[in-house]
Amino acid sequence: MRYELPVLPYSYNALEPFIDAQTMEIHHSKHHAAYINKLNEALAKAPQLEDKTLEELLNNLDLAPEEIRSAIRNHGGGHYNHSFFWEMLTPAGKNGTPISAILDLKEEFNKKAVNLFGSGWAWIIKNENGSLEVATTPNQDTPLSFGKKIILGLDVWEHAYYLKYQNRRAEYIDAWWNVINWQKVSKML
Repeated sequence: MRYELPVLPYSYNALEPFIDAQTMEIHHSKHHAAYINKLNEALAKAPQLEDKTLEELLNNLDLAPEEIRSAIRNHGGGHYNHSFFWEMLTPAGKNGTPISAILDLKEEFNKKAVNLFGSGWAWIIKNENGSLEVATTPNQDTPLSFGKKIILGLDVWEHAYYLKYQNRRAEYIDAWWNVINWQKVSKML
């Protein structure tokens, strides 16, 4: 299976003033594209995996030969996480009604996202018992690999915010809440 960069359902400037167009363009067309290219390069070395979905590969990394396992984890995770992230965003004013069960976790989410050391992701995930939980993962690790259902995710790598917010990660996180696609989140619940 050959992966391709997904088309965004909005323009690069559609999330302004919360997320700027230059950051969106670089984030999507350079960073996300690089994950896809490197994932495709790795998978070309293992044609026996071509019938597996990305979800299957991330849930069962042992299916991959040892020599490309890290590439699938890192670049496959990067592709999966970013594809999910783009769909969870929409222009302010077109994003629907916030969901109280998610907003109840906002303070904990913000705290974990701000305090995540280095690069990674902050998530709201749904546990097997239906409860919601805030979690973080380093780098491009994804809760999908741990059997968790992702409801909402935020990229807290510096490339996601540095041009506009520099080292002010907390401001980026606060701004992000304004462009969440609550209709999509509702479907994920």
